[in-house]
Amino acid sequence: MIAEAGLAALWLAAAMAILQLGVAWAGASASSDASLYLRATRGVALVQGVLVAIAFAMLLWVFARSDMSVLLVAENSHSMKPMLYKIAGAWGNHEGSMLLWVTVLAVAGGAVAFFERQLQPRTLAATLGAQAAIGLGFYAFLLFASNPFTRLDPPPLDGQGLNPLLQDPGLAFHPPTLYFGYVGLSVAFSFAVGALLVRDVGPAFARAMRPWVLAAWIFLTIGITAGSYWAYYELGWGGWWFWDPVENASLMPWLAATALLHSVTVLATRDGLRAWTLMLAVVAFSMSMIGTFLVRSGILTSVHAFAVDPLRGSFILVLLALYIGGALLLFATRVGTVKQGATFELVSREGALVVNNLLLSVILGVVLIGTLYPLLAQAMDVQLSIGPPFFNKATVPVALALVVATVAGPLLRWRRDNWRALGGRMAIPLLSAVVAAVLLLILTPDAGLYPILGISFAAGLAVGSLMPLIGRNLRRTPLHIWGMAIAHLGVAVSILGMAADSGFTRERLAAIPIGETLEVGPFSAKLADVAPTIGPNWSALEARLEVRRGDGRMFLLRPQQRFFSNPVTSTSEAALATRWDGQLYAVLGNGSDNGRWQLRLWWKPFVTLIWAGGGLIAFGGALSLIGRLWRERRKRKGEGEAA
Repeated sequence: MIAEAGLAALWLAAAMAILQLGVAWAGASASSDASLYLRATRGVALVQGVLVAIAFAMLLWVFARSDMSVLLVAENSHSMKPMLYKIAGAWGNHEGSMLLWVTVLAVAGGAVAFFERQLQPRTLAATLGAQAAIGLGFYAFLLFASNPFTRLDPPPLDGQGLNPLLQDPGLAFHPPTLYFGYVGLSVAFSFAVGALLVRDVGPAFARAMRPWVLAAWIFLTIGITAGSYWAYYELGWGGWWFWDPVENASLMPWLAATALLHSVTVLATRDGLRAWTLMLAVVAFSMSMIGTFLVRSGILTSVHAFAVDPLRGSFILVLLALYIGGALLLFATRVGTVKQGATFELVSREGALVVNNLLLSVILGVVLIGTLYPLLAQAMDVQLSIGPPFFNKATVPVALALVVATVAGPLLRWRRDNWRALGGRMAIPLLSAVVAAVLLLILTPDAGLYPILGISFAAGLAVGSLMPLIGRNLRRTPLHIWGMAIAHLGVAVSILGMAADSGFTRERLAAIPIGETLEVGPFSAKLADVAPTIGPNWSALEARLEVRRGDGRMFLLRPQQRFFSNPVTSTSEAALATRWDGQLYAVLGNGSDNGRWQLRLWWKPFVTLIWAGGGLIAFGGALSLIGRLWRERRKRKGEGEAA
C-alpha cells in the first residue's frame, strides 16, 4: 500500500494547491485587511508542502524496497543495485524527476509562507497564489500524464536497472541540485508575478526575492559544475563541455539567474532597475521551463534526456505557454504602472551592472538560438547541426568583454563616478593582464589566440576581484563583500582552467600490444596487462598502466571497459591521475585479433581549475547568502527592540 499512500498524498497536495490558489486570490484582491486570508494561505501552503514531501518519501521507499510491482521501479531499478543507485533511480527517470521537481516547488512555497515577513500581506498572498498556480500544472502533469505510482500486474521477477551511465555518485546528486536551482527561480518568478498583480514593486519586494535568487544561483552553479565533471570522467571523451542541448538547458537558466542576481541587488539596495528586474525574473524561470521541455519532450536524444514520449512534451509545452505567456502578458499590461526607481549615471556601479546584464543576455540569446534553431529546422525536414565551433566563436568574445565589466563593476561608486577615476582603479588589473599576455606569447607562442586571451583576462580578473578588499579592515568586512570577491575569483580560476585545457592539452591515440609504452606530454605509460575484473553490479576488462613522469616514481592507472547486464550496456571508465599542474587521463578501447589494444591518453594542464573555480563561485555565493540573511536578521531584531 506504499504506492497507494504516495498517490493519495499527491492527490491531496494537488487539492491543497487549488485551495491555496483560491484563498491567495481572495487575499490579493481584498480591498481592506488581507491578513486573515494570508494566515489561511500560509497554513494551506505548509500542509501542501508536507503532503507532497510524503508522496516523494513513498516513492523513495518503493525504490529502496525494490518493489517491482510499481512500473517505475521495474523500469529503472534492479534488486542487485547498490542502495545509492536504488535511491538515485527514484529521480533518474521522467516521472520521478518531475515528482522531485514538484516536491521542491511545494516545500519552497511552504518555506516562503513560513519565513517571509517583509512583504505586505496582499503582495505575499499574491506570491503564494502564483506559486500554487505553477504547482497545479505540474500536479496535473503527474496525475494525468506521468503517474509515478502506476502498478504493474503481474510484477516482473526483477527490474531493468538504471542506465549505467547514471550509476555514478556525481549523477546521484547532480539532478537534485539543478532542481533546487530551477525551483528557486520559480519562487523568484512568483515574487515578480505577485508584485505585478498588486503593483508593489520596490526594494522590499527585491529584498524578499534576493535570497531565493541567490540560493537558486548557488545550486545551479553546483549542479552545472558536478555535471561537467561527470561528463568529463564518465563519458570517456576527455572533454568537460560539449554544448550538448541538454547541457545548454542547464546553462541558460544559470546565465539568466546571474543577470537577475545583479539586477535584484541594485533594486534591493539602490531602488533601481525595477522593470528590468521583473523582466529578468520572468526570463530566468522561462529558461528553466524551456530546459524542462527539452529534456522531457522526446525531441532530444541525449544521455541525460529522460522522456521519449511527444505527448508528455506537448503537455509541458502547454504549461510553458500558459505560465510564460501569461507572465509576459501581465508584464506588458502592468509594466506601465511600475514607477521609475532611482536614476544613475552611465559611469557608475549600476551602469556597470547594466552592461554586465546586457552581455549575459547576449550570451543567453546565442545559446538559446543555437540550441533551438536546429530543432526548428528539423521540424521542417531540414537537417542542421550547430556544434562547439559556432558556440565558441559566438560566445568567447562576448565573455571576454563580460570579464572586463566584471572587473570594473566593484571598482565603481554607486550612482555616479568618472572615467578618470575608473582608469586609475583599473590600472593594476589591466597591467596584470598585459604582463600575462606578454609572458604567454614569449613562453608558449603556439597556444592559440583564445587561450592566451583567456589566461590574460583571467589574470586581470583574479587581481581585480581582490581589489575591493584592499584598504578594508578584513575582519570587519561584511560577508557579502567577501562572497562577491571569492565568486569573481572563482570565475577567474575557471576561465584559467578552460583556457589552459584548450591551449595546452596533449593527446595520443594508438593501438599497442601489452608491454609497449605510449608517451603523452611529460608522461610515459606502459601497457602492462589487460585482465578481467568484477564489481558490485558489473564486470570489466581492466588495463594496468605503469606510468612515470620523466624519471620519477612509477604509479598505476587502471582504465576499464565495463559491461552491465541490467540493462545490457558497455561503458568506458576513464582512469585519472591528478597532479598539482593538471590531470593525466587514460581510456581503454577495444582489443584486436593481433593482441593490440586501443589506448587513448590525454595530458591536460591545469584542467582541474575549471571545477575548483566552480566550487569557489558557489562558496562565494554561499558566503553572500549567509551574510545577507544575517544582516537582515540583525536589522529586524534592531527594529523589534526599538519598537
